[in-house]
Amino acid sequence: MTTTHWFILIGCLMLARGLMATSISRLPFTSAIVYLGVGLGLGPMVLGIFSFSPVEQSHLLETLTEIAVLVSLFSAGVKMPVPISRQRWMPAIRLAWVSMSLSVGLIAAFCYFALGLPLGAGVLLGAILAPTDPVLATDVQVRHPDDRDQLRFTLTCEAGMNDGSAFPFVMLGLGLLGAHELGDLGWRWVLVDVLWATLAAIAIGTLGGAALGRLGWMLRGKDPKHEVLDDLVGLGLIAVVYGLSVIFVAWGFLAVFFAGVALRQTELVLSGAHKDRQGLLVPEHSKDEAGATAPPADMPLTVSAESLVFKEHLERLSELTLVLLLGGMVSMHDWNWRSVGTALFLFVVARPLSVMIGLLGSDSSMRIRGITAWFGVRGIGSLYYLMYALNHGLPVSLSHQLIQITVVVIMLSIVVHGTSVKPLLERFWRRKQT
Repeated sequence: MTTTHWFILIGCLMLARGLMATSISRLPFTSAIVYLGVGLGLGPMVLGIFSFSPVEQSHLLETLTEIAVLVSLFSAGVKMPVPISRQRWMPAIRLAWVSMSLSVGLIAAFCYFALGLPLGAGVLLGAILAPTDPVLATDVQVRHPDDRDQLRFTLTCEAGMNDGSAFPFVMLGLGLLGAHELGDLGWRWVLVDVLWATLAAIAIGTLGGAALGRLGWMLRGKDPKHEVLDDLVGLGLIAVVYGLSVIFVAWGFLAVFFAGVALRQTELVLSGAHKDRQGLLVPEHSKDEAGATAPPADMPLTVSAESLVFKEHLERLSELTLVLLLGGMVSMHDWNWRSVGTALFLFVVARPLSVMIGLLGSDSSMRIRGITAWFGVRGIGSLYYLMYALNHGLPVSLSHQLIQITVVVIMLSIVVHGTSVKPLLERFWRRKQT
């Protein structure tokens, strides 16, 4: 396909998605399945009109997926109910760190004993597949900053954090394969890749978001009124925080998520927000959890709220493009017992078992634990980690095996979770109301 053909194809998909938004929202499956179907139909599996090689285009795909994940993580961060409280955030923290670590271990063991892969490759594949995806999981995520649903909050917060908490395991896998320095007995990995990179990311993101929140509020409060281009400011915060994280060897994904959380909290505090019955900050014009009135005309706007719609549009565009390309990566040769077996093990064993162990003793109900154990969609984040590994020393002898498994797992996740998310969630909320 030529560049002209790509313009026409993506343009037609964007037109169809925009004009048929209401009809698509009523379908019993997600829009990602539609994009994947188009990609598979035009790709090597059916018509063979186009193909996309993740090996030859690894640098381009790494950049595209990196941008998509960053925008999605920031959007998730600004939608998080604040302030951070132990009672509300602890289940998500357990999922993002304890459950994800268990998933990596389980997948690594499966790859080592069942697939015969080296231990380093198993750990790396576990790190690629363990984190849930913030881009494709919009149907189970928090819908707006005032959303109080505990299930959506837990899934969104988990996706926001585990894309950063997975990175140490990516580096561990590369280190075991000889592509990264771990230090004697792994000391460098523990001190730098785990402790420093994680704590520094949280600090950079929190300070960056809080600083921007105060600066934007100060500028808007000047007389005559000072305009702020919220979309550009939000994107600028993402770029600066991520760039600083790279300079200081911190996990940029984690930093961008916490930048969104800190920005939202800072702006709510400065606007005089009060705490509702659940202890969450809400704008002063809000009545209570049941509803809210319109904000006063003289109330200053906020970067976190006003730029959110633009970020969600970027998420949809990246989802459309990357899922379409995903269909061009897979061929019939990729569908083998190793790929499908890994997907089944992840969906049926690794994810449910790790979630149930991670949430032991928590306040989460068994119903929420069950839904959470199932909805661990894999997608754009896994593609990014795979491309990162390809571009940072993954042995060529293992590249094709990991690509096959990862691409098939993502495709099956899109189909399996995309067809079950709406019916199961509707049933969950109906039972919750009775």
